[in-house]
Order: sequence, then structure tokens, then C-alpha cells
Amino acid sequence: MEKIANCLNEFLSDLNVYFRKVQNYHWNIQGKDFFVMHAKLEEYYDELAEQIDEIAEHILILGYQPLGTLKDYLETTKIQEAENKKICVDEVLKGLVEGYTHLLEKATKIKQEADTQNNYATSSLMDNYISEYSKKLWMLNQSK
Repeated sequence: MEKIANCLNEFLSDLNVYFRKVQNYHWNIQGKDFFVMHAKLEEYYDELAEQIDEIAEHILILGYQPLGTLKDYLETTKIQEAENKKICVDEVLKGLVEGYTHLLEKATKIKQEADTQNNYATSSLMDNYISEYSKKLWMLNQSK
């Protein structure tokens, strides 16, 4: 179970850094699709905030301690932060696809590990993320 908790903490770190990255995009987006993307990015980071809470609580349910500091997240994540600069829609779309692809891969690995340990609660939780991230990636790729 410790391996799953460690994987979930890595996922929690990725979610936290990705949340901040998407929020940074929201603040700095510019260009002709500003209004549409600005609203969509807010929707995305609101969803990520809910996922952060859900994963942290799931780690606690499993009897482990979720990471909770920015220092821990930055040391653990595989997602690169966004820069503090104006950004165009094409760059945002590229960053969103990269981020959701990473989260999808991570959720899939956690599900596989949970299945080997008969941890059905974690496996089921990852099913939801796998489905959600797959749909987001399809939609994002359609808008390129």
C-alpha cells in the first residue's frame, strides 16, 4: 500500500503544480481567443482544485500523509511551471496537452498498481481521472 501512497503523492504534486500552471495561463492569456480561453482555463483550474482535495483525502483514507508544501510539490513533480509572461492560445494549448497527457499516464500507472494490490477504491478513482483526461485531450487536440 505504501507504493500506491507514494504514487498518489507524486500525482498530488503534479496536480498542484499543474493547477498553478493553468492558473498562470489564465492570468496571462492574450490574443483573439482570449475570452473563450480565459473562461475555459478557469474551469480547468477549478476542476484541478477539486482533484487535489480528492487525492489528498484519498491518501489519508489509505492511512498515509499527503504532501502539503510547495517545496515538496516542486521536488516531486514532473510538470514544469509556467513562466510569468504573456502567452498566446497556441502555446497554452500545447502546454495543456502536455500536462493532461502526463496526468493521464500517471493515473493509468496508479490504476495498474492498485489493480495488482486489489485496491479497488484507488483503481476506481483512477478510472474517473483516466476518462476525464482522455476526453479533455481529445477536445484540446480538436482545437489545434
